[in-house]
Amino acid sequence: MASDTRVDVLLPSLGISVVEGTIVRWRKQPGDAVVYEEPICDIATDKIESELPAPATGTLVEILVEEGETVDVGTAIAVVLTDQDRADAIAARQETVLDTAYGVPLAPGEPGAVSPVVARLAKDLGVDLAQVNGTGAGGRIRKQDVIAAADQDKVAARYEPPPPVALSHMRRSIGAHMKRSLDTAATVTSWIEVDFSAIERTRMEIGTTALPIVAKATLQTLGEFPDLNAWVDGERFTRHETVNLGIAVAIEGGLIVPVIRSAELLSVLELGSAIRELAGRARAGELAPDELADGTFTITNPGQFGTVMATPVISQPQVAILDVEAIVRRPVVVDDEIVVRSICILGLSWDHRALDGAIAARFLGALRRRLESWGAG
Repeated sequence: MASDTRVDVLLPSLGISVVEGTIVRWRKQPGDAVVYEEPICDIATDKIESELPAPATGTLVEILVEEGETVDVGTAIAVVLTDQDRADAIAARQETVLDTAYGVPLAPGEPGAVSPVVARLAKDLGVDLAQVNGTGAGGRIRKQDVIAAADQDKVAARYEPPPPVALSHMRRSIGAHMKRSLDTAATVTSWIEVDFSAIERTRMEIGTTALPIVAKATLQTLGEFPDLNAWVDGERFTRHETVNLGIAVAIEGGLIVPVIRSAELLSVLELGSAIRELAGRARAGELAPDELADGTFTITNPGQFGTVMATPVISQPQVAILDVEAIVRRPVVVDDEIVVRSICILGLSWDHRALDGAIAARFLGALRRRLESWGAG
């Protein structure tokens, strides 16, 4: 008659890239009878959560890893007492599975047994595990053992990331605001290509950048589509009679959006002057709090740094933001002829809670017509 023997329950591999798992809940306790392939605990990785079946019929006699603990794949997490014949077959099956997955023997309880993480470390450092004396329980080889046996030049060559530093208050504030917007708004982004040839001629004539002209055209177009100059807060929608125009400004370590109040009353040159003045004071840290408040529509201009397409995040509680990209000279087809024009992509991120695609598309179409005919007549 076969004698009883102990069978280690090993944490299995749950995927090619999975090297560790966490014990979520033990379904069985020491002294409980278990049946082959009966779930005895729940385990989780960063990818999935699943039940772990018993490797044998017998009695659970010991729990080695408590709930909430995370261990390497191949680690013994419990012990089942079964008869010797079954134990031999189970040990062979477990060793075969783990050997196939990681290329190293992980026979539980044998001197020199290693986890996949330790085996990988030994391979990286060129350490022969057969020559390493394990200092872990039952002679198990630990990371410290491999590092101690390795060529220290190779150890030094392994990448160790620098210690992390805390995000600045500005970065945390920007991140929180952007995340809140994405969690709140039903954000959709629509793009349109615009021929900026007329804008380029005008800006060179009056000595300004394209941004004040785009801002003025946008303000005029908002007069036709007032639902874009609005706030939405829960079930409350506020349409504004004046445009408090936010202009995104890149500053050291972050981004800030000063507001030009009643911007629709300003000319192109006045807008250009206001943008330059606010941007300068923003970078110098001289803005007053009320100069950052009450924006009703925002323009961001990453194209000044050469980008050609982006997906701007709406500044809550506004319902839309216009993205102005780089002006690029490229060939286009005009009246069945290939010509070179100054092309800019405009992107409009808008909140589907307050608007629909038709109004966003019509707004962009009207803005394009206004920009492409700028200065005509």
